[in-house]
Amino acid sequence: MARLALTRAQIVAFRRRAGALDERLPAGPRSLRRAAWAGLQDSMPRAAVLSIHARVARTGPSAWEDRSLAQIWGPRYSVFVVPERDRALFTLGRLPDDARGRQRAERAAARLQTLLGGARMTYGAAGRALGVHPNSLRYGTTTGTIALRWDGARQPVVWNVPRPTVDPLDARLELARRYLNVYGPTTALGFAKWAGIAARGGVAAFEALADSLLDVRTPIGDASILARDEPVFRESPPAPAPARLLPSGDAFYLLHGADRRLLLPDAAQRNALWPSRVWPGAVLVDGEIVGVWRRTRHEVTVEPFGRLSRAARDAVEAEAATLPLPDLARSIVVRWS
Repeated sequence: MARLALTRAQIVAFRRRAGALDERLPAGPRSLRRAAWAGLQDSMPRAAVLSIHARVARTGPSAWEDRSLAQIWGPRYSVFVVPERDRALFTLGRLPDDARGRQRAERAAARLQTLLGGARMTYGAAGRALGVHPNSLRYGTTTGTIALRWDGARQPVVWNVPRPTVDPLDARLELARRYLNVYGPTTALGFAKWAGIAARGGVAAFEALADSLLDVRTPIGDASILARDEPVFRESPPAPAPARLLPSGDAFYLLHGADRRLLLPDAAQRNALWPSRVWPGAVLVDGEIVGVWRRTRHEVTVEPFGRLSRAARDAVEAEAATLPLPDLARSIVVRWS
């Protein structure tokens, strides 16, 4: 059977729709879970709040603290905000497959649990008490027994939680489904890269899901989608939002390798969006990334890739004015570079 051929336009439209970027969801826990379906990177202070704001109506500066959400060391051991009820998927679902990796994870978690004894402590203090670099404690997150809170200004505070009762393989497969649903079409190696697991683990997950996947052809090569998502790819997409300001590491462009070429065919634009150091935010206008943005206190500097219409500039400025940034003494001002 011939593979379903998907165009770039179909793929980008699907990802916007899966990511709730065309129309904001109504405020509430269900929408927060949907916004964080594949996790929201929060390595830049309060990036997750801005990602939620791009997807959920009436988002406030404290949205990341909603009881329906949790912070963890997620994919690639970065700080993520994920649905509380799905914590196991993003932790235990990344438990290493090899004995050495599992031993390292279990050892880090056990040492931390012995040290804390039910208390809470900054991870820096915990590292000093254990005589290890605090970053090494992150390996224990894949046991599902470490919780954290990071407000962006100080070191993360860590504590222990009960080990999830979910089977690690079941968690891995659901994590792969989430990834396919938000980042598809994609490959087993793309999933492994995103999750920070061994390539063979990604391949094994896709093989286990084979009956629920559909092989497709994309402008950058063969890939897979969830079979249940095929009708959405075929549908005419809704009208895109006039503008969205996506923060550094937002799920819409948390991509690697050839996937970046699909989202931004122009090499110079890719270099601007994915520099070797800290990523800027992405400016989304009418469904396409048209520039990057950065913020210093109340000033948002926008660097468009090309000339934007007056209507597009107005839409970007209107979106910037609504950003839920805490402790602003002045209204947000947009500077065009």
